[in-house]
Amino acid sequence: MNTVRLNITLPSSVNDDINHYVQELNEKKSHIIANALEMYFDYLDLRVAEKRLEANEPTISLEEMRKELGL
Repeated sequence: MNTVRLNITLPSSVNDDINHYVQELNEKKSHIIANALEMYFDYLDLRVAEKRLEANEPTISLEEMRKELGL
């Protein structure tokens, strides 16, 4: 897996929460932060999908998608 080093600024309360989970779960900060961001990105994907649905963007049925993917 490729990694990138970032320098970020967080509210101290968020840092305190991260430190709590680091100690409680015995995991690295970077692992906890990466997992939290991945979960948040899943949430954002859902929000984008809901926004597109509300905007009445074209959709296709599951059967159409299967056919398109050759399944």
